[in-house]
Amino acid sequence: MNSTPPASVRPRRGVYAITPDCTDTVQLLQRVEPVLDAGIVWLQYRNKTASPALRRMQASALQPACRARGVALIVNDDWRLATEIGADGVHLGEDDGDIAQARAALGRHALIGASCYDDAGRAIAAVNAGASYVAFGAFFPSPTKPRARRADPALLGHVAALGVARVAIGGITPDNARSIVAAGADLIAVISGVFDAPDPARAVNAYRACFD
Repeated sequence: MNSTPPASVRPRRGVYAITPDCTDTVQLLQRVEPVLDAGIVWLQYRNKTASPALRRMQASALQPACRARGVALIVNDDWRLATEIGADGVHLGEDDGDIAQARAALGRHALIGASCYDDAGRAIAAVNAGASYVAFGAFFPSPTKPRARRADPALLGHVAALGVARVAIGGITPDNARSIVAAGADLIAVISGVFDAPDPARAVNAYRACFD
């Protein structure tokens, strides 16, 4: 059964930043803090190359930085780690575990996201299992996942009746984001578009302007 997140983490329209792989925790914080200050809505901690111990260390370091700025911290893949560090939620791909199990572990107020790729049926099943947002993409060629399935922007409108936040991801830039927002995206999820930019905070502001 789906539940409504508390006001402090209730989804708004805006930028959902996802961390780049970084083995240096101090450097990761230095890269993330200006992005937090620029006004993102959520931050997802994602590091596909880190050991479990490093992931725990980095997620634990990010949590107070996010909390101090009122930004929800969501852990990629691992609801057990999210539970351990007291994160605001978890994001699960198709091979990352059971949404209902994550909901039971994290509680009714947690943000639980599901990767739905190009599949509205998967989004329906995820919400029925307890997801509080659904993510579609890639909408454009993605430097992070060049072989990702491509999604039709019309999907965002097709799932509006589910009543949860709709996240768009994959190759989205400030130049093409407006069309995705117009199609129904509540949040734009970005990795390289922010963290590989010459000025990440300025990049966040450019994405935010697409919601005006």
